[in-house]
Amino acid sequence: MEDVTSDTSLPDVATLSFEQARDELVRVVGELEQGAPSLEQSLALWERGEALAARCDEWLRGAKRRLEAAQAAGEAGDDA
Repeated sequence: MEDVTSDTSLPDVATLSFEQARDELVRVVGELEQGAPSLEQSLALWERGEALAARCDEWLRGAKRRLEAAQAAGEAGDDA
């Protein structure tokens, strides 16, 4: 199991695509379910997972806004 507390090779969560964040979140959840060797590692995994979940939520909210804007534009075009 990799040590997320000292792993500087992990990418910044803010730079991840939705798919990258989702895939890493799945990995982090799997590691947490298996049990980390120390409390510190468990906490680091949990914090990384929270950040990844927030990034996924950010992407989904953005997609929802874009869909709503496209629907509104389509409805406005129908009225013309």
